[in-house]
Amino acid sequence: MSEAVEQDRRRRVTGIVVSDKMQKTIVVRVERTLRHPIYKKVLTRGKNFKAHDEINDAHEGDTVTLVEYHPVSKTKRWLLEKIVQRKA
Repeated sequence: MSEAVEQDRRRRVTGIVVSDKMQKTIVVRVERTLRHPIYKKVLTRGKNFKAHDEINDAHEGDTVTLVEYHPVSKTKRWLLEKIVQRKA
C-alpha cells in the first residue's frame, strides 16, 4: 500500500472542548447516542479525551476534530487536527 493510504488509517473523532486550562493540552468531550436494547430510549454516552494542542489554538466551547497519535504523555494519545467550528 502507499504511504498516503496507511497514514489515513488513524482514527478520528469529533467533539467539544470542555477545558483548555492546561498548556498545550485540551480536554475534548466526544458523545455518542445509542438506543437501549429493551426500553428503546435514546441514551447519550460520552468520553473525555486529552489531546495535544501545540499552539494553544482551541478554546472552551469549540468543536474540534482529533486524530490518533503516539503517546505524548501518560494520558495524551490524541492530536488536534482541526477546529471545525469556533464558539459563537
